[in-house]
Amino acid sequence: MPDLDGGITREGDGDKLNILGQTYYVKAWCESAFAFETNSKPGQHVPVHIHPTQDEFILVQEGTLDLKLDGVWTKARAGDLVRMPKGVPHGYFNKSDKPVRALFWVSPAGRLKELFDELHEMTDVEAVVRISAEHDVDFLPPEANE
Repeated sequence: MPDLDGGITREGDGDKLNILGQTYYVKAWCESAFAFETNSKPGQHVPVHIHPTQDEFILVQEGTLDLKLDGVWTKARAGDLVRMPKGVPHGYFNKSDKPVRALFWVSPAGRLKELFDELHEMTDVEAVVRISAEHDVDFLPPEANE
């Protein structure tokens, strides 16, 4: 795993990944953290899941995210910071009619960057769930998203 490279990652820069139709840009990666920008179109989401070894954060930059955090629905708007401690079930959903852009980061980085690299361009949802579990991201059953 690389040491943190100092400097600036400009808007639109960073490795571009397609994770189930959503565009992600890798912004920073080192042992202590992994940061990435997400661009979610209306209707896109990441189902409820758990990171057993990582704290996760979301800084909403544009739009509104509907979040299910530890079984409770809430909204995060531009400028809001969402804090999700390790072990807490969470998922995010763009239920609006506008795109959402957000900066996510996890600490420590764990194997999330490697997971995203493997998921790039995959379309088989069952394989995504299986591979995610192999990288310390555990998706809950579909009813957790209701």
